[in-house]
Amino acid sequence: MLILTRKSGESITIGDDIKIQIIEIKGKQVRVGIDAPREYVIHREEVYIRIQEENRLAAEKTPISLKNIRDFFKKTK
Repeated sequence: MLILTRKSGESITIGDDIKIQIIEIKGKQVRVGIDAPREYVIHREEVYIRIQEENRLAAEKTPISLKNIRDFFKKTK
């Protein structure tokens, strides 16, 4: 892991199109601004972990088979 020290107002760039700026440091919290192209999905780590867990649970609980899909459409006709 690369560790950098930054002050409020300073920034870090990743590649040519991602900029992370330290907006404010207040006590033990840091406000961070991220400027990145829309194709990048950005989450707080705790949100990302929850999304991954929900996706894993959904994949386990909803086994979808072609037979089930075919039966569903037969019933709707």
